[in-house]
Amino acid sequence: MQPVAEPSEKKNRWYADIRIKVAIIAALILLLAGISVSGWFLSYVLRPGPMVPANRVAVYIPRGTSVQQIVEILAEARLIQADSRFILLTRLTGLSGQLQAGEFSLLTNQKPLGVIRELAIARPLEHSITIPEGLNIEEIADILSADGWVDRDRFLGLSRDEKFLAELGLTEHASFEGYLFPDTYHFVRPAQDEEILISKLVRRSLEVWDSLSKNATPLSRHEVFTLASIIEKETAQPGERPVIAAVFLNRLRKKMKLQSDPTVIYGMAEFDGKLLRSDLKKPTPYNTYIIPALPQGPICSPGKESLQAVLLPEQNDYLYFVSKNDGTHYFSKNLREHNRAVRKYQRN
Repeated sequence: MQPVAEPSEKKNRWYADIRIKVAIIAALILLLAGISVSGWFLSYVLRPGPMVPANRVAVYIPRGTSVQQIVEILAEARLIQADSRFILLTRLTGLSGQLQAGEFSLLTNQKPLGVIRELAIARPLEHSITIPEGLNIEEIADILSADGWVDRDRFLGLSRDEKFLAELGLTEHASFEGYLFPDTYHFVRPAQDEEILISKLVRRSLEVWDSLSKNATPLSRHEVFTLASIIEKETAQPGERPVIAAVFLNRLRKKMKLQSDPTVIYGMAEFDGKLLRSDLKKPTPYNTYIIPALPQGPICSPGKESLQAVLLPEQNDYLYFVSKNDGTHYFSKNLREHNRAVRKYQRN
C-alpha cells in the first residue's frame, strides 16, 4: 500500500511545477524577444541604403557634430535610412568615436556598416582653387570668399595688420599685396582660419623668390615684386615680359617716370574702365606719371615668369612701348619713334 502524500507536500510539488513552467515560458519569451530584436537589428544592418543613380555623393560633417546629427546628414544625402539602429551599430563596432568631421566623397548603395567603416577612414575631399596671375588682393578675396574659404572682410582686414605682416616676414610692407602667389591650391573643409590660408599663399610666394633670388639684382625683394606686378599687368605675352622688364629698368636707370597706366588705375579709388588724361595728373603713391620711381608696392600678384623677367631682363635700349591692339606691343628706343608708333596703332 502506497503512502499518501501529505497536503503540504502536494502543494509544494505543485508550486515547483508551476515555477518550472513559468521559467520555461519566460525563457521562451526571452528567446523569442531576442530573436525578434536580432531580426529587427539585422534587417537594418543587412539592408543597403536608398538606391541612387550616382556612384558617390559628397557629404560635409562639421566639427563637433554628434552621432545623431551625422545620421541626419547621411540620411539627407541618401546614404542610409535614418534610424536609431545606426547609432547602435556604431557603438557595437566601437567606431562611434572615429567618425570624422570634414567633407568626404562616400560610396552610395552600401550597407550601414560599410558607410560607418568608410567614414572612419575616408580621406577629406580636396578642392582645387586656382589664383590666376595678375589679380589684386580684393579680386583674390572674391575668389576665396565665393566658396566660403575665407571671410572677405576679415581677409582684407588682415592684409593691413602690421603684426600679422611681420609674422609673415613682410616687415615694413603696407600690405601683403603682391605676395599671394598665383597658383593652384588644394583645400579641404572645414575651412582653415584666414591666417593659415594667407600664410600658405605667402609662403609659396617666398619659396618661389628663394628659388630665383640667386640671380644678382640691385633691386630689393620688394622692388622686384613691385616691378614684376607691373609687368604682369602690362602684358599677357610670356615672350614680352623680359623686354618690358628691360624698358622699365632702362627708365629707372635714367630716372625717367615709368608712366604705366595699370599703376595709375590701381591707385584710383574707383575705376569705371576708362582712364582719362585727368587721372594721369592726380597724385597718388601709385601714379607713375608723377613719381619718378617705382610705386610704393605691388599692384597685383605676379607669377614666376614676371619675377624672373625682372631678374633676367632682355638686354636692349628700349625706353617706350605701345599696344598694337592685338595683345602685343611695339617697342621704341626714342620718343620720336614711339610717337610714330602711337599714331599708327592708337589712331582711334
